[in-house]
Amino acid sequence: MDMVRKYLEMIKFSHTVFALPFALVAVFAASSGNLILSDLFWVIVAMAGARSGAMGFNRWIDRRYDAENPRTQQRPSVTGEISSSTMLRSIIISYLVLVLAAYQLNSMAFYLSPVAIALTMFYSVTKRFTAYSHLLLGLAIGAAPIAAWIAVTGNISFASILLGTSVLCWIAGFDILYALQDLEFDRKSGLFSIPVKFGVPKSLLIARILHILTVGCWILFYYVTGMALWFLAGVFLCAGLLIWEHRLVKEDDLSRLDMAFFNMNGYISMTMLFFTALAYWV
Repeated sequence: MDMVRKYLEMIKFSHTVFALPFALVAVFAASSGNLILSDLFWVIVAMAGARSGAMGFNRWIDRRYDAENPRTQQRPSVTGEISSSTMLRSIIISYLVLVLAAYQLNSMAFYLSPVAIALTMFYSVTKRFTAYSHLLLGLAIGAAPIAAWIAVTGNISFASILLGTSVLCWIAGFDILYALQDLEFDRKSGLFSIPVKFGVPKSLLIARILHILTVGCWILFYYVTGMALWFLAGVFLCAGLLIWEHRLVKEDDLSRLDMAFFNMNGYISMTMLFFTALAYWV
């Protein structure tokens, strides 16, 4: 059990809270609030499998860089507390759980599950050759609400693409902010990122633009789906949280970056889910 705990801590399993709520927003919207509990269960299982596999692969493939970065040197994947073979087995099991969950949902979800696996794995290698890996991370996680929509309806809709795009922009924006703390290390190690390419001031501006686009996609999603005003109230509240997040991170003061990254973004995803549920149930 201690090994399981260390593995879940290593892959930051608790941070599933960032993406899972948006997948559940898609489930609510696609089902018009008439939830089928089995669909809800298997979407949650699929999300847990996808994220665990993706983060496990990220930790496994980045072991060398993590060992050189002072911020990540104590990760169990670096210290040897969790062996490479254990990590590989866990990655395979996680992705098999994703495929099983997709099979339980519908044929389209099952046939597209290898695409989901490829997307979540591909991000981990992109920072070796492109500064725009943040957008590819956003694409991988933004696929979650689209996949959840497919799980419920068996097809892709414009509304699901809007929701997926909002998550893409949201994730990419806060990943740019998070990458600011590794700016010097990435430069020395030859890794690519938007902060490395553009510097801190422009990176902050790009993150702001992405988060403005995020709110725009949420508003369009509201109009396309015709949800109750509760959802729009959630959008405006989350817009306020994004503004607060950007006020916490300043060009000459990155000391509150962890608070901005972990707390604010967790609040945003849970707030959107809460107000989506209100829109359908109240």
